[in-house]
Amino acid sequence: MSTPFSNAAFDLDLAAETERIASTIRTQVLETLRRRGVVVGLSGGIDSSVVAALAVRALGPEKVFVLFMPDRHSSDDSLRLGRLLADTLKVSSAIEDISPVLEATGCYTRQEEAIRSVVAEYGVGWKCKLVLPPLADSDRLNVTRLVVESPTGAVTQHRLPPAAYLQLVAATNFKQRTRKTTEYYHADRLHYAVAGTPNRLEYDQGFFVKQGDGAADVKPIAHLYKTQVYALARHLGLPDEICSRAPTTDTFSMAQTQDEFYFPLPYAAMDLCLYARNNGVPATEVAKVAGLEAGHVERVFRDIDAKRRATRYLHYGPLLVEPVAEV
Repeated sequence: MSTPFSNAAFDLDLAAETERIASTIRTQVLETLRRRGVVVGLSGGIDSSVVAALAVRALGPEKVFVLFMPDRHSSDDSLRLGRLLADTLKVSSAIEDISPVLEATGCYTRQEEAIRSVVAEYGVGWKCKLVLPPLADSDRLNVTRLVVESPTGAVTQHRLPPAAYLQLVAATNFKQRTRKTTEYYHADRLHYAVAGTPNRLEYDQGFFVKQGDGAADVKPIAHLYKTQVYALARHLGLPDEICSRAPTTDTFSMAQTQDEFYFPLPYAAMDLCLYARNNGVPATEVAKVAGLEAGHVERVFRDIDAKRRATRYLHYGPLLVEPVAEV
């Protein structure tokens, strides 16, 4: 008789998994890549924190260098928690404020230009974020909407024309690509590798920027569901405030959760649905465990499949006319 579907699907031997990942990092960095250590960009979130802690387990704190890369829209908590983790792990670090680079490349100007095409008065003192409609009651159209907050605190929501939406996203992607460029500067300077921080949910569903946070030499937790990353964080003894912090995007000037911006459900329910989709578990079984209607789970399954199709190109390397032998 098969084992009933439950949250136990995410159970790990945490000590064994920690050693397995650490051993793999050592082999990949020191032998395969022939680098001396690892650079990690820290956001104060669970994923980058766990990657940094695993790198320390693998290589020692003296061979891990972490970066804080805030910009003018970043939450103060990101830098504070990043510093807390660096102190906990006893690793070297640096702060690289990327705001001047983003200003020079036109990131903020292009963002505001796109927003002003629908909110003419948007400017200094205003804030924004992008949100998707909920998936709870019926099949949604994946039409992202713009939320703006005026200096007086008035919040309104607007539908963006396709051209304005694409420009806003393209301009915002400067942030992830600038951060990755900064990571590779320090990696080249130190003869280190760059560690990526996506978990399985983000990696599978294309929640990353190509040649931005999607670029890395090693991705130590891409096989782990977010639920497992949280469990590993507690096993590794990371600060409680980091272990209990909800996932955020920290991309736009308004506070924003990942399920507002990209995923149809909070991470724990998304993990259940993704695991079920990967392992052929019926929607009716998922619904019992996740506390959802079966029809809702079916819609999440369709959303998972749609995101896989839409973001497949993010996983592609450069496409060649014909194979070229590796040196």
